[in-house]
Amino acid sequence: MQRVDICIVALSSPILIGIYDNFKLKEEIKSLEKTSEILPQIFSEILKKYEINSIYFANGPGSYMSIKLVYIFLKTLSIIKNIPIFATDGFYFTNSAIKALGNRYFIKKNNIIEIVKLKDIITNFTLPNNLDKSQFTINLEPLYILDAVELPKEKN
Repeated sequence: MQRVDICIVALSSPILIGIYDNFKLKEEIKSLEKTSEILPQIFSEILKKYEINSIYFANGPGSYMSIKLVYIFLKTLSIIKNIPIFATDGFYFTNSAIKALGNRYFIKKNNIIEIVKLKDIITNFTLPNNLDKSQFTINLEPLYILDAVELPKEKN
């Protein structure tokens, strides 16, 4: 069975999963289905065809529910199958702002993720043709940046 690395971007729709042979993109899977429904199905098919060396994923910012699901799914898979997993932020997969809530978007300046107001930006995530594992870390905790909801200002 061929050994591959897997990369997952599930911060918004569509979910992207890349199958990498020697860190070169071999196959790309896109789905508009809900992460909770499609992720187990896709991995069931991948595990029938390949042996997984390691898994790389975007741990945020983006859809909180999807980030949680991917994190729990991958942690469980890692424990059961003894597969190492690595994470990076979603900006590795886009050159754009990432949708937060309403007209608020996540941006990355000087390696710090901030929330700013912008007008209708469309974020397109893409899988790299060559996966740069140096951009990933063993710090897997999801990036939950909760400032996306603006709190009312206190009156003096």
